[in-house]
Amino acid sequence: MLAVLLGVLAGGSGAGGGALLPRAAYRLSVAADEPWRDRCPQEHPLRGWAGPAACAECGGDPYGPGTLLPAAATAVACAALTGAAGAEPETAVWLLLAPFGVLLFAVDRAVRRLPDVLTLPLAGAAVVLLGGAALVGGAGSWTRALLGGITLGAVYFLLFFVNPAAMGFGDVKLALVLGVALGWYGWDVLFTGSFFGLLLGAGYAVTLLAARRVGRKTGIAFGPFMIVGAFAGLVVGGLAAG
Repeated sequence: MLAVLLGVLAGGSGAGGGALLPRAAYRLSVAADEPWRDRCPQEHPLRGWAGPAACAECGGDPYGPGTLLPAAATAVACAALTGAAGAEPETAVWLLLAPFGVLLFAVDRAVRRLPDVLTLPLAGAAVVLLGGAALVGGAGSWTRALLGGITLGAVYFLLFFVNPAAMGFGDVKLALVLGVALGWYGWDVLFTGSFFGLLLGAGYAVTLLAARRVGRKTGIAFGPFMIVGAFAGLVVGGLAAG
């Protein structure tokens, strides 16, 4: 009963946090050589970073019906992570990180970019927050989390070095964040979450190639698959730790 209640509460808080993401996603969804958006499609000033993407002057919403998707995705992620991990200190960490994972998913899917303004601070936050969880008796290992971030970051750096056209450097920075989170639960969880992300991304790329929608050297947004894989790994890790 407690697990259900925690899941419901986490889902509600996730929905609230996800509802604040559309404006940030719209403003950040630009090419690497462009400044962050500060105007709506009708050129009215767009202020602030949290909340709906709709313009206060013209009412235009670049997200349209998709405005609810970040809230729904964050709610599901928070409820699932809480249901898996239970009333453990690291659960609070996952609830804080989940909305940013959804935001990175949305931006990378839109423009194939993982902004440094999100990935680098998020890596530092994951380290600090899990350090706090370790101090109060969390179910994982902070040292292993650090090593996990370094390891997964190194693996993705190697992939980037071998084929930079297929793997962006933003993916390497995201791997640091995900490696820290997955490493908290163990090397097996790190392998499971990262491998699942790679498998999803490879399957998607092969499908596009078979449909002749992309060429062999065409890059894809790989961040969303990394995030989904890490989410699955954290759920598995939370269940196993419980």
